[in-house]
Amino acid sequence: MASADVEALDFEPEDDDLMDEDGGVDDNNNASSPRAAPLPKLKSAITGGAKKTKGRGFREESDADRHTRLASRDFDSLGSDGGPGPQRSIEGWIILVTGVHEEAQEDHLHNAFSEFGQIKNLHLNLDRRTGYVKGYALIEYETFEEAQKAISDMNGAELLTQTLTVDWAFSNGPSTGPFRRKTMRPARRSRSPRRRY
Repeated sequence: MASADVEALDFEPEDDDLMDEDGGVDDNNNASSPRAAPLPKLKSAITGGAKKTKGRGFREESDADRHTRLASRDFDSLGSDGGPGPQRSIEGWIILVTGVHEEAQEDHLHNAFSEFGQIKNLHLNLDRRTGYVKGYALIEYETFEEAQKAISDMNGAELLTQTLTVDWAFSNGPSTGPFRRKTMRPARRSRSPRRRY
């Protein structure tokens, strides 16, 4: 029980605890005592209060030096021509299929899309809570022609009583497909009721 009743100690010295330079106790107490051990000096007091930092982001360099350093690096790129259109991922050409029925299986999608070419990868995302399909799938083809043929033939097609929408998963520039971003005005919010005190 005694170990549970531990008293917190205050480590900051109070005014009457400070010693004079000559070794005596503060003027408020005229008693002198043998010289006490000096308090350890803090590292910040030794260095003059300047805090040295290490690591990323604390380097002192100008913007011109940083720009020169970053420009000299060789970054990997996908080699796009910079124009609008589909982008090739590192592995292949990926298409996005939306409107997938919630009870669809990978086999359903594989059978429907494999007639356009060899499917390298098929990802069907499931909802953790329900276990059903979230409504979209990502399908990867080796060549551009296979993916383009799948998009043109399967966009608007029906699979398990639902109409599919198929377009490129990655595109550079403004999208022309059904997934193009629409500019929306922010919705007006109603005022909160006044607080009651």
